Amino acid sequence: MNVLFLCSQNRLRSPTAERVFGSRPGLEVQSAGLDRDAEIPVTPELVEWADVVFVMENHHRNKLSKRFRPYLRSKHVVCLDIPDEYDYMQPELVALLEARVTPRLGTHG
Repeated sequence: MNVLFLCSQNRLRSPTAERVFGSRPGLEVQSAGLDRDAEIPVTPELVEWADVVFVMENHHRNKLSKRFRPYLRSKHVVCLDIPDEYDYMQPELVALLEARVTPRLGTHG
């Protein structure tokens, strides 16, 4: 399964998610940002690649839909409702990601 994590800048939340889930068996994981000046900006190719797209906040889902609607037809987009108040790999962020993402992937551990 190809999993894409998106936030605004691709500096804290989505790279944390990529690191947390990147070593899970059966998953290919990437992260990107929706802002034009993100560390790794999301592209149509990344959206096409993904089987499931996790966004951190509703405004990310809205921005994704506006910019990439033609590429989202068969995609499952999930909002995790994780606000931009955590540092990279902060234990509370890792725990939130584990709790909200793992059940949606059908994988454990």
